[in-house]
Amino acid sequence: MDTLDQQLISLLRNDARMSVANLAHKLKVSRGTVTNRITKLENDGIIVGYTVKLRPDSQPNEIRAWMSIVVAGNETRSVIASLLGEPGVASLHDTNGRWDLLAELRAENLTELSNVLERIRLIRSIQHTETSIHLASYRGENS
Repeated sequence: MDTLDQQLISLLRNDARMSVANLAHKLKVSRGTVTNRITKLENDGIIVGYTVKLRPDSQPNEIRAWMSIVVAGNETRSVIASLLGEPGVASLHDTNGRWDLLAELRAENLTELSNVLERIRLIRSIQHTETSIHLASYRGENS
């Protein structure tokens, strides 16, 4: 996957119903290029389907995890671009302290989560990661 593929995936993640013409306009490429890229991403198994966004608590059996990430040097922007193109990344947050980024990961099962972790660890300039699986959430009375 190159930068264009990652940008395309990012746009589709925000609105999977966006038209090819609108995607092409936003990416500043032809509609044919977008169509070909989408077909290739589907054929390669990167895009495995299209879905709707749901409330986080509406999928109780989905595996959620949090990955803390240290980025080498000043490559944070390129790492963010790569992570936004990763289908297993549900949200991405800039943070301070020991970690540079915090990624919320989602997967249907442990095998899928393992594949997500492997793909993320292969991203250039990611120096160190630590992942914790989300077990439960608690809300106070005022939440």
